[in-house]
Amino acid sequence: MTGVSSRQSSAASDAQGEQSTRLSARDLIAIGPYIDGRALESESRTATPLFNPANGEKLAETPDGSEADVAKAVASARLSFVRGGWASAAPSAKKSCMLRWADLITASAARLDALDALEMGKPVSVRAFDAASAANFVRFNAEAIDKVQGEVMTSDPTSTFIQKRMPRGVVAAIVPWNFPTYNVLLKVAPALAAGNSVVLKPSELAAQSALLLARLASEAGIPPGVLNVVAGRGEIVGKALGEHMDVDMVTFTGSSDVGKLMLHYAGVSNMKVISAECGGKSPQIVFDDGVDLDAAADAIASMITLNQGQICSVGSRVLVQKTIEERLVEKIVQRITRIVAGDPQQTATTYGPLVSKPQMAKVMAYITGAASQGARLAHGGRRLLEETGGYFVEPTVFVNVAPTSRLAQEEIFGPVLSVLSFEDFNEAVRLANSTAYGLAAYVWTARLDTGFRIANAMPTGVTMINAHATAGEGPGHAFSAEPAGLSGVGPEGGLAGLQSYTRRQAVWFNHG
Repeated sequence: MTGVSSRQSSAASDAQGEQSTRLSARDLIAIGPYIDGRALESESRTATPLFNPANGEKLAETPDGSEADVAKAVASARLSFVRGGWASAAPSAKKSCMLRWADLITASAARLDALDALEMGKPVSVRAFDAASAANFVRFNAEAIDKVQGEVMTSDPTSTFIQKRMPRGVVAAIVPWNFPTYNVLLKVAPALAAGNSVVLKPSELAAQSALLLARLASEAGIPPGVLNVVAGRGEIVGKALGEHMDVDMVTFTGSSDVGKLMLHYAGVSNMKVISAECGGKSPQIVFDDGVDLDAAADAIASMITLNQGQICSVGSRVLVQKTIEERLVEKIVQRITRIVAGDPQQTATTYGPLVSKPQMAKVMAYITGAASQGARLAHGGRRLLEETGGYFVEPTVFVNVAPTSRLAQEEIFGPVLSVLSFEDFNEAVRLANSTAYGLAAYVWTARLDTGFRIANAMPTGVTMINAHATAGEGPGHAFSAEPAGLSGVGPEGGLAGLQSYTRRQAVWFNHG
């Protein structure tokens, strides 16, 4: 669940900055399908231009993709699965390959981080969801390969019943642009650990890291055809994968609207399994019960500015008890003014541009339309560094936000914070549950009973309760979460996430 633990790891890393790699358009890989271990040319006749979000200059063109590209990739994945070189390999063999892959990712971390900065604007100084942490996620799944077990069930004396877990087959992984390297591995690592073959569709806005990761997988010894990549537009490549009769599962991260389309595509094709992590409008709930307001303000400000607020589980709604609203808002504004905006490939930069000009226009439309909904601007609301040609938007805070307004109900996917006040616990729960989403919630209370009560009252994938900001990594990569409502379906992360890429098979022996 990308973004849930962002506040615990969003600090800049000086050590990483020393190892950073600066890239430009001439350093990019030619974008095209990577199928059966080989780079191919797309059969698409059209392409989407790719721009550097920090200055608006053209970087490259991404083929829009075609059904023919998808057909080749799925056929390659199916053949590799049927041959069984990966699916039937010993657990120790798969583990060794994936651990080598993780080591290669670690060795290429500076380049991967620079590619993500160049294509979509995530600063290389930000450690959250960077290539190094993504490599550790691969290691977790590699080590979990021989930890996912079946069962021998109690039965009568004439029978033996075995419950096995089998790979699903061909998995289509469709990932967004906001954390390109991390999101690829969030889907691909558990799918491969479960023994599947994969067709990966990265965003047309950020395909470079996906192509590099596929090449590193081949170098690590993962057989040809086990990991294929087809970049392109969602309405072409994503739809073709969703409707393909030889795809057994789609694992998707993106908007709720497209998540619904994936469910539709499964229904009109072969009823393939769909796992989808979609949109969110996660609350930051702050009670006046002795909670550390400085810690709460630190966490809220760091999350809404992390990756410029382009996180599905970002805490973009601040629900604060009315008695402390003014103080908390003041503290949040003080902190978000500390950002260092600029070129995301510069190690001093902590705040980059939005991913594209259309995304910037979308965020600015929410900001300029807020006054008509009764909201009052407390900070921000402007473009930043406009002279660079980049797509920078100042972190923005609105107060007096109506619970039914677009600011409070819709996923903006940008650095816009909406503040709503409440009187008591019951009103806080009502406001928190007043959207169609159920991805995450962040609760700030000094009372243990309040934390448990509100967690039990909220249908979310993750409810994180703190009296102060988290200092450590918590459960690391072992935790799982399952969204509710328009935030999606299916678990992600941990052993449960890995198991979702398997199906149950019953083997029943009669021997009486």
